[in-house]
Amino acid sequence: MDAPVPLIIAALLAAGAVVAPSPRSRAWAMLGALVLAPIILGFHIADSDQVKPLRDHPALAVAGGIVAVAAVAGLAVLFARRPGWLPVAAVATLPFRVPIASGGSTSNLLVPLYLVVAAGALGYAVPRLFDGEAERVPEAATWRPQAGPAYVFGRRPGILEWALAIYLALYAVQASYSADFGHALENVVFFYVPFALLFVLVARVPWTQKLARVCVGVLVVLALALVGVGFVEYGTRHLFLNPKVIASNQLEDYFRVNSLFFDPNIYGRFLAVVMLLVAAWLLWARRRVEVVAGAVLLAVLWAGLVVTFSQSSFAALLIGLAVLGAMRWSVKWAVGLSAAALVVAIAFVAIAPGAVHLELGNSKSADKATSGRYDLIKGGVHLFADAPIAGKGSGGFGREYRRAEHVSAERATSASHTIPVTIAAEQGALGLAAYLALLVAAFARLFHRARGVPERAAVAAAFTALVAHSLMYAAFLEDPLTWTLLGVGTALALWRTEPEPVARPRLTAV
Repeated sequence: MDAPVPLIIAALLAAGAVVAPSPRSRAWAMLGALVLAPIILGFHIADSDQVKPLRDHPALAVAGGIVAVAAVAGLAVLFARRPGWLPVAAVATLPFRVPIASGGSTSNLLVPLYLVVAAGALGYAVPRLFDGEAERVPEAATWRPQAGPAYVFGRRPGILEWALAIYLALYAVQASYSADFGHALENVVFFYVPFALLFVLVARVPWTQKLARVCVGVLVVLALALVGVGFVEYGTRHLFLNPKVIASNQLEDYFRVNSLFFDPNIYGRFLAVVMLLVAAWLLWARRRVEVVAGAVLLAVLWAGLVVTFSQSSFAALLIGLAVLGAMRWSVKWAVGLSAAALVVAIAFVAIAPGAVHLELGNSKSADKATSGRYDLIKGGVHLFADAPIAGKGSGGFGREYRRAEHVSAERATSASHTIPVTIAAEQGALGLAAYLALLVAAFARLFHRARGVPERAAVAAAFTALVAHSLMYAAFLEDPLTWTLLGVGTALALWRTEPEPVARPRLTAV
């Protein structure tokens, strides 16, 4: 079903779930997207190697379908009765991807997370279709949850919700004239639709401080386990996943690890986000044992981040730490120190460009120093100039870039590794305006009255780091972390919390 109309309908249903004015209309939109997206996906990957065994053994396909349906139904009942389990299950499945070949390429899909989202959508939607249960928006809630039915917490659609919905719908519409419609379809079905439902669900969970701590704890345990796998890879000089990274390690003086991720940079991004959450806990810690534990955790996670050799992750972590410093102490000092560090970095490059393998004025040297990003950005700018209003079509950057620059398939890429450039090339000024509006709305939502509130400060800093990483690498709305952080930040924005005093509290022994 590689046709634009079903894809647009699926995107509109997901967008409708984000901005629906009532619980019942939201439930219908969620169920519609939940049904249509797998149908589109099924037709799209019907000829893939992974599906071939199921075609050859229909009984196996039926048995697998029964197991999947039973698992989703069981989780749906659990989430309907205990909505706090949904975000815990979501963060527990965030890192785990399964490679699926489709359209001549391989997409790494978060299949466990999809099951959680499907179950959560059913657990939310079905009760509202039967009884039309309304959601109440507390005007002055505290961190202590009020009594009431599950999912009573939520908010009326605001600018952020409309910005997300408009971008999602626009992306699907602009896929209709893309040179690589299949790639756009995969982005919508694999990422945008399920993650939009995830955002809706997470934003309506009755969050408490205990739930926030449990989710951070789950992320820390996952990060430590993944770091352990990374250490094994580094020690044995053997990667478990991604032939491209394995081949690249044979040609470089250093050895990069990606743990159970398919990309060292995405692995590094995950570690950077978890480190920022731990750092926030450390900055507001009141007991000495918490400070020591937080410092040890950060040291271990930092060691895991170092062996990724992901420069974009290092930069994102520093930016996130600057945000945390501003939220904990002084905005002026954070801005001043960040500006000073930037000046020092620029001066270092200007004085000793050879240290970063850069020859000033040489485009080939600049491209090599930036791992190919210079040429990709330059090519993206040229594509934007060719179609400045509507762009070349969603998902078409890789194919259009190779066509315009006359490069071989070996230099294939799906993005410019700089999200605004990719959006400008694919979606033109229309998509770029929608993207910028989304960023403004997101930052306004997450930073509003968040200073001095540990949980909200942590989410704001992590989201800022993720945005910074996407400016240097790729994957913004294609990353479930983006939607999860926005959902959590939206939920926490409903709570009235008293900011901690700016002065550092005295530490007690225990």
